[in-house]
Amino acid sequence: MARLFGTDGVRGRANADLTPELALRLNIAAARVLGAAEDRPTVVVGRDPRASGEMLQAASAAGLAAAGAEVIDLGVLPTPAVAHLTAATGADFGVMISASHNPMPDNGIKFFAAGGRKLPDDVEDAIERAMDEPAPLPQGGEVGRITSAPAPVETYIEHLVAVCPHPLDGLKVVVDAANGAAFHAAPEALRRAGADVIAINAEPDGLNINDDCGSTHVEGLRAAVVAHGADAGIALDGDADRCLAVDARGDLVDGDAIMAILALAMREAGTLKGETLVTTVMSNLGLHQAMGAAGIGLETTKVGDRYVLERLGEGGFSLGGEQSGHIVLPAHATTGDGTLTSIMLLARMAATGRSLAELASVFSPAPQVLINVRVADKSVIETDAVRTAVAEWQAKLGSDGRVLLRPSGTEPLVRVMVEASEEPVAQSVAAELAAVVENALIR
Repeated sequence: MARLFGTDGVRGRANADLTPELALRLNIAAARVLGAAEDRPTVVVGRDPRASGEMLQAASAAGLAAAGAEVIDLGVLPTPAVAHLTAATGADFGVMISASHNPMPDNGIKFFAAGGRKLPDDVEDAIERAMDEPAPLPQGGEVGRITSAPAPVETYIEHLVAVCPHPLDGLKVVVDAANGAAFHAAPEALRRAGADVIAINAEPDGLNINDDCGSTHVEGLRAAVVAHGADAGIALDGDADRCLAVDARGDLVDGDAIMAILALAMREAGTLKGETLVTTVMSNLGLHQAMGAAGIGLETTKVGDRYVLERLGEGGFSLGGEQSGHIVLPAHATTGDGTLTSIMLLARMAATGRSLAELASVFSPAPQVLINVRVADKSVIETDAVRTAVAEWQAKLGSDGRVLLRPSGTEPLVRVMVEASEEPVAQSVAAELAAVVENALIR
């Protein structure tokens, strides 16, 4: 049987793959595993605005209460805010209902351990096992209760403003909230930090989350930045755990460039522990080259911010992230936080008086092409045909390029990534490898 948990919780098409029944069982099991040390564990539960989140949050809360947990309903809140409040409230664990950047029909359930930290694989496996091991449920006065938290969004905003290292006065910023969970928190936090903020896609209706907006569709943000004469644009995703940026000219500044900017700023401030940046195998060769030139070490992990977090903890490092915009700053957050990232990026602009384009110029990306191939079986990347093609092209590209194929942890996709010294070469190789993946399924 396939593992229920992916790289970031349990995800699927809401009411098809991810049903209220599954949410109920999953949360009963989570309460038994994560709350085992307490007679009546306390759990905080939040969600993004997508319509199916209402029923899945209700089912999750019902499962938790049925298992004897005291449930605090946080309502609509960004994923990093749920992680922060898990720690701030002293809860035994937290639950977030979200499919992040995925389309509206999808949804997901992810858990945070005490302290707001993501679960290791063995704990997720224990929850899966517990789902198949029924146990008596509490009755009478031992059944859990469900209450609403007072002003959870305000608590999170206050935290963000408090950690801003430099006032954002004088900066005009466009924030694309992706009609998602940070529709209020992100613009408000930046305003209180001193920025002049123009919010777009900040009117969620349950159906429009990530719909041609946010970090997966930055075209509207690029146009808005130029139209408003803004200094920068910030693109969040549906649950606001990732951040991409746009400079005053409308050019994209991705997660690799943001990490390069923050790494240099933190080294200057003496807060880049170990003089090291942690990122994933998906980061561009240009980031490796920029960090090497600056004398900053770079360590790579598997794709997924959970693996970045693990390495950050193991090495005691202070900055890590992904090209997609998941940036982790362990001094201030236990997971990727798009709004926090934007605050740190804008603070660097304000402190130096330099434009975002100038700051980002330290990073020159190698041409990179990414093709998502929809597949019925992601194990296709293990076939002889695919393995042989990858090895042959990596040998041909040599040190001037890189080939990486990996299954998506959240969607039925194989991601084909190719870097080369020239973009036409990267495009040609990526297209050929994508065709190999598609044809391997037919054989």
